[in-house]
Amino acid sequence: MRVSFTGSSRGLIASVLGVALALVVSGCGTLSGTVRPQSALLADRPLEGRVVADPTEPVAPSPPVVDAASPEPGAHAITAHSAPVPEATTVATEPLTPAEPAASADDAVMAQVRAPEPLAEPMDAAEYDPWEPFNEKMFEFNRNLDRYVLKPVAKAYNVVMPEPFQVMISNGFDNINFVPRLVNSALQGKWGGAGRELSRFLINSTAGIGGLFDPAKDYWGIPKSREDFGQTLGVWGSGPGPYLVLPFMEPLTVRDGIGKLVDSFMDPLSYYLPLFWDRLGMKVGDVVNERSLNLDLYQGFEESVIDMYSAVRHGYLQRRERLIRE
Repeated sequence: MRVSFTGSSRGLIASVLGVALALVVSGCGTLSGTVRPQSALLADRPLEGRVVADPTEPVAPSPPVVDAASPEPGAHAITAHSAPVPEATTVATEPLTPAEPAASADDAVMAQVRAPEPLAEPMDAAEYDPWEPFNEKMFEFNRNLDRYVLKPVAKAYNVVMPEPFQVMISNGFDNINFVPRLVNSALQGKWGGAGRELSRFLINSTAGIGGLFDPAKDYWGIPKSREDFGQTLGVWGSGPGPYLVLPFMEPLTVRDGIGKLVDSFMDPLSYYLPLFWDRLGMKVGDVVNERSLNLDLYQGFEESVIDMYSAVRHGYLQRRERLIRE
């Protein structure tokens, strides 16, 4: 489904700012990306020395073949290619090329000796990015924000908060946010995923001391599902729409932005902490805690990638498409 937008640039900027304000509460993100895989074409191997006979004419038997390495005294070396060839046969000594359409009887024979065609290179997922100039500026803003603000704060937080406590805090936030994953698993018809989320919540809320620990995964081997409403819209047939980067946010598409808004209404904290600033403070704490757990996450990626913006965009869109197909 193609998403189209009309109106003046002033209306577009106002709409983007409105979406950004609504999405800040639902989540701040960090950069993620993958390196575009390269694929090679198979070389076309010519077939030489193949004999193609007309199936409508009889073929005379070939004379005996004598090994050229040890011919009899006084005799010349004889090979299969030096044997007399009937007029009804054709010897192909050059690489064969696809023939013109012929009779059906000849097609059956020629199909066996034609060289295989090279495999086509797989197409990348569509990267619809009509707002690229705006997105690049916002991407650079978020990248500098992470480099000069979020990462230094996370380093200071890492000094005062030991890593085991950071893991417990992360588990607690993850346990509270089980509702969107459960509901979206059910909306997509993934009843196994919905059952896993309910089981994880019951186990971790009790044996995990309110979700601070994850015995559901560590002892029972029950993994967390990764469903959200953006994926649900994709499963229902909605197209991703344009690629979008907003301040303080992870990469998005219009479809995923709508999905984040819907998921925010399923967040239990929005009902226990109705005030905007309370919820924003909780979200900032979650982001800082996660960044502290992944201090060196992007170091190698930034050093190995030349075009960071394109790599992140490609990796994000590929990952979202893969999650929808799962």
